[in-house]
Formats: sequence, C-alpha cells, structure tokens
Amino acid sequence: MLAGESVGFVPTMGALHDGHLALIRQALQENQQVYVSIYVNPTQFGVKEDFSSYPNTLQSDLAKLRWLAADSLRNDSVGQITAVFTPTTRDMYPGLKPSSEVDGPGSFVTITPLSSILEGASRPVFFRGVATVCMKLFNIVQPDMVYFGQKDIQQTYVIQRMVKDFHLDTRVRVVPTVREQDGLAMSSRNMYLGGRRRRVATVLIRALHAVQKAFINGRTKRDDLLAAAYKVLNEKLEKQKALPAQERALFEVDYISLADPVSLKELDNVKPQHGSVLSGAIKMLPIEDPLGVEDTGMGGGTTTVRLIDNLRLQQITSNLQSSQSQAKATPSL
Repeated sequence: MLAGESVGFVPTMGALHDGHLALIRQALQENQQVYVSIYVNPTQFGVKEDFSSYPNTLQSDLAKLRWLAADSLRNDSVGQITAVFTPTTRDMYPGLKPSSEVDGPGSFVTITPLSSILEGASRPVFFRGVATVCMKLFNIVQPDMVYFGQKDIQQTYVIQRMVKDFHLDTRVRVVPTVREQDGLAMSSRNMYLGGRRRRVATVLIRALHAVQKAFINGRTKRDDLLAAAYKVLNEKLEKQKALPAQERALFEVDYISLADPVSLKELDNVKPQHGSVLSGAIKMLPIEDPLGVEDTGMGGGTTTVRLIDNLRLQQITSNLQSSQSQAKATPSL
C-alpha cells in the first residue's frame, strides 16, 4: 500500500448478497484500498442460536468478490479490493476459547446500555460479540473507514459508540438498506425462509410503512403510530392462522420500537423536527406440514428465522417535504 492511501474495511460473516456488495462498492468509491473480512463470529450467537447452521458459502463468496473486483476496474472506481481476510477462530481468539454464555469467561467489549435494549433484550450476548470481534478486526486492519448497513441499525449505533468511546482512529459509514423488489431487506438469513415463509416475511416492512404513513399524515403519539404497525401484523397473522397447516406461515412479533434517533430510548411522542428510529423484529416460525415438493429453504424449514428492519421517520418526512416544495415551485405548463 502506498503512503497516504486510505483503507476502507467491510467486515462480513459471508453468505454475501447484494447488500454486502453495496457496502463494498461504497468503500471502493471512497478509498484506494478495500479490505473485506469473512468470519462467522461465534461469540455473537447465544447458546441456543444458529451458529452451527449459519450458511458457509466461502467459495461462492470469493467468486462474487472476484467479479466485483473486476467490475470495479471496468467502471473506474477509486479503489480496488486489496485483500480478503478469512481468519480462523484461533486467529481471532488466541487466548481462552470464546464463550457464548452470558456470564462466560473471555475478553469482551461491552457497550451499555445500547447493547441491552431492542435486539440486545432478546439476544443478550449478541452485541457483546459484535463489539468484541469488530474491535479485534479494527485493530488488525487499521482502516480509515468501516462500512455497515442501515438494516442492522442498532449495530451501527453500538459500533459508532465503541469507536468514539475507545478513541479508535476510524470513521463509521452507514450505507442504506438494500431491498428485494417487494421490499424485504436483504439478509443472509433469508435463504432459510423458503417460498412459504418468504411470501409472508414482507409483513414487517409493510407494518413499518403503515407507521410511516401515519406519521406523514400528522400522527406523532406513540400509541397511534404503533397501532398502525400492529394492525398490519395482526391482520396478516390472523389470515395465516385461518389457513390449513400445510399452507400457512406463522410468525411472532418480538418488538416494534419507536426510539430517539440519538439514544435509541423509546419515545412517547415523536417531534417532527427531531424524528425517530422506527424498527422491528419478527420471528418466522418453523414450517408446519411441509409438502414433499415444497421449497422450504436452507435447513428444510425447521429453524426459526429472525427478521429485522427499520426506517428513519425524520428522513422520510424531510424527503416528502422537499418533494412537496419542489412541486409547488414547478410552474404549470
């Protein structure tokens, strides 16, 4: 690497999709050198979570990165993919064997209270594991900028707080969520869904859009806004329950959050000029009575699939107001 060249870093757990590639493309536009890591970190999985069955697609991941590297050269990107880092767990945890227990032994980074709310309430070791592995990776790579997706919005808050509190010499870039055509946020876990659950999975973003619409229409009270989300969720769930077992896809709502955009503390009322982070999580339950020819997804539809998503209400409202202002300023023909 030449002196003065900036390094962008995209940490991943593999099973790469277009969301990951968007992060890498952003890094390529802003840095001369781009490093990508692929490592499934055991410490961010709880004892009963799906670490052992998490997708391992290293060869196809490397093929996608080779294609993206060639594509970036053809399109005159600022930078190039310089290295792909695929460490082992012994590399990342050279001392004690890493623990996934809440009170387990090991050297960990904890960022509280951000790590104990929302996702952290349901997955108590998740953000401890994320912060720990990212601290290790940042120390190894020494990047100028690191790239994360908005889909995992609480994770971005945790990483930003860690970088600030520990005086890490890197900048955190948050890249907009990449979605499927029907709105589902891209995620490596989507490959577990199969056809039946995949068709129902968009209920979360539709629920968040219902809140967005209510907010744009002037609703600001928490109860009014969340009622719009739960109306969508409950109606969809009742329709699924009415179907035969071999056709339905059931889900549970973990949370719908309306939080302060700085602290992520829950809000009773959203000030339009201040905005809010609207987020949610649902759990798609295992498929009942799968048919022999049915697409059940990776794992045969036997595992619960957790889906998360979010929207920033202030950003949406600002964009709407800007569009309205432009429309008013456009002369009629």
